[in-house]
Amino acid sequence: MSEAPLYDIAEGPAGGRACWVTAADGVRLRIGLWTHDGAQGTVLLLPGRTEYVEKYGRAAGDLRARGFATLVIDWRGQGLADRAFDDPMAGHVNDFAEYQLDFDAMLGFARAQGLPEPYYMMAHSMGGCIGLRSLIRGAPVKAAAFSAPMWGILIAAWMRPMAVALTTASRWFRFDSRYAPGTGAKTYVLSAPFNGNSLTTDAEMWDYMRQQALAHPELSLGGPSLGWLKAALTECHALTLLPSPKVPTITALGAQEKIVDTAPIHARMAIWPEGRLDLYPGCEHEVLMERVMARSRFFDTSTALYLKHR
Repeated sequence: MSEAPLYDIAEGPAGGRACWVTAADGVRLRIGLWTHDGAQGTVLLLPGRTEYVEKYGRAAGDLRARGFATLVIDWRGQGLADRAFDDPMAGHVNDFAEYQLDFDAMLGFARAQGLPEPYYMMAHSMGGCIGLRSLIRGAPVKAAAFSAPMWGILIAAWMRPMAVALTTASRWFRFDSRYAPGTGAKTYVLSAPFNGNSLTTDAEMWDYMRQQALAHPELSLGGPSLGWLKAALTECHALTLLPSPKVPTITALGAQEKIVDTAPIHARMAIWPEGRLDLYPGCEHEVLMERVMARSRFFDTSTALYLKHR
């Protein structure tokens, strides 16, 4: 496990480092680690689509202040992990099962490094989809906190049959590397204005994300491929057919959510044993990147849940 770059993140805690790890199928991934003496456990932080280790430097600081080490991953196809195509801006996987190989590599790294246990999960958006599957598979975590988990793809009902047909055809006729309709090579935080954006209502946090993307464009990602969309639709549907795992859980959801389908979130959390849905008034998709009061509430409630289940 050789050292990997960890770009300067002045807002994160000192002492962070990054390492390369290799998934079981040979894909190279990057792991970011922040720890300290006396940590009460390690949080496995699962980012969303387009995200990367450095984006969660502040989150690692918030978790360290509450007594936890943090491990973050660059999923395949994003950050500095191996990407599928010559066009590095196209986010792609053939099957969401590939992300489980990434999670297994992350967990293997935690164990090999002897990171402090218990292990806990914190998962945002696409990471919430990957994390739910990992919990169902029996991931050894004591408790989990989700932020706007991608348990459903937000597509208008009248468009859904067309999306299924198009993405299925893209596999048959081998054009699944093309961008999904309405998307392209530009990363969202550099192509959208702050006013009216769908990620955060906090201007300073928006600028934080923009400055990272400007300083290190190699970390950024554009729209999903048709292949990714097909894989995501398939996985979200498959998860709706499975019961919730017996893991204590809280899920945070911004009241102004516009990125993921909220109906599957409400439906699952209504019947999740030891599960709770927390709504965040005035917040957009990224509660972890929202105003200080919302972020503090999320980290406080998440770590309180963790400490309750040591």
